[in-house]
Amino acid sequence: MNDLAQNLIEELQCETVFTIPILGGIPVSEAVVVTWIIMAVLVVVSFILTRNLKVDHISKRQAVAESIVTGLMKMVQGMVGEKGKAYVPYLTTVMLYIGVSNIIGLFGFKSPTKDLRVTVALALMSIILIEAAGIYHKGVKRWLHGFVEPVAIVTPINILEVVTKPLSLCMRLFGNVLGAFVIMELLKMILPVGLPVVFSLYFDIFDGLLQAYVFVFLTSLYIDEITE
Repeated sequence: MNDLAQNLIEELQCETVFTIPILGGIPVSEAVVVTWIIMAVLVVVSFILTRNLKVDHISKRQAVAESIVTGLMKMVQGMVGEKGKAYVPYLTTVMLYIGVSNIIGLFGFKSPTKDLRVTVALALMSIILIEAAGIYHKGVKRWLHGFVEPVAIVTPINILEVVTKPLSLCMRLFGNVLGAFVIMELLKMILPVGLPVVFSLYFDIFDGLLQAYVFVFLTSLYIDEITE
């Protein structure tokens, strides 16, 4: 159990890779560096898949690219509804980032989503988008009036909900990623060979992609709810 605790501490620690020598020194953490790597990979893959696009007689590469983009955007469109159509590209990008972040550990990198600051940032970005969507579709007056519905006495609860939504998004993502790591470490202690490989297919791949879907699904649900 001491080994498990030590491994857990190491996973939670986000080391500073280097420091930018401006404004007294800006530390750049491991999570930020891995995020840059993920961004670079997604940009390079996007560039490769979208070169020399054609309308007729498309290549297999273009067919694959169109299938991926169309499939992901249709999935997100179905979650967020017609009113949230403008937010589909952003939500699809977030899904891709979280999905790749959760499975990048298979390649020897520490997943950025194991850093609580990353999940907090993602949750704050989502809640800002949700409230901005409410203001855009309802107007400031109707958006503010929503805090006193159905009766004025529940106003504190409605205001508290604005805080609890990003908190639930953050802790759900962070908790599931961390929980999967703990279970995998316990399996390695029980049976070091064989069993962890099987469960790795679930926790490192399926569960990682599932958490990306759940995060975007909940964000879409909140957007659809506030724009009604």
